[in-house]
Amino acid sequence: QVQLVESGGGLVQAGGSLRLSCLASGRTFGSVSMGWFRQAPGKEREFVATINRSGGSTSYADSVKGRFTISRDNAKNTVYLQMNSLKPEDTAVYYCAATPYGGSWSSAGYDYWGQGTQVTVSS
Repeated sequence: QVQLVESGGGLVQAGGSLRLSCLASGRTFGSVSMGWFRQAPGKEREFVATINRSGGSTSYADSVKGRFTISRDNAKNTVYLQMNSLKPEDTAVYYCAATPYGGSWSSAGYDYWGQGTQVTVSS
């Protein structure tokens, strides 16, 4: 079992930055790959980024590539999502997720989810 708690969401103007954090507990953090997903009102949950167990491999959705950076600190049991140059279309609830297998672009590939944190970008 892995418990995940996101933090760091909030309201920011377009062009601004936010850093989301996701603190994990339970299973050894270094044994799980992590992902960030987001869901806007009326839309399906979509992939944002994923990072492997060691942090040496990352992957991003085209919509955030070059603006967002996923990273992890295994000593702190935490994964981060640094979001720069935010746009109004980035407004969504952001979720972190964990899997004992390799990272995936599909939400079905993750076994554990946090409760989400709201990010709102004003124009």
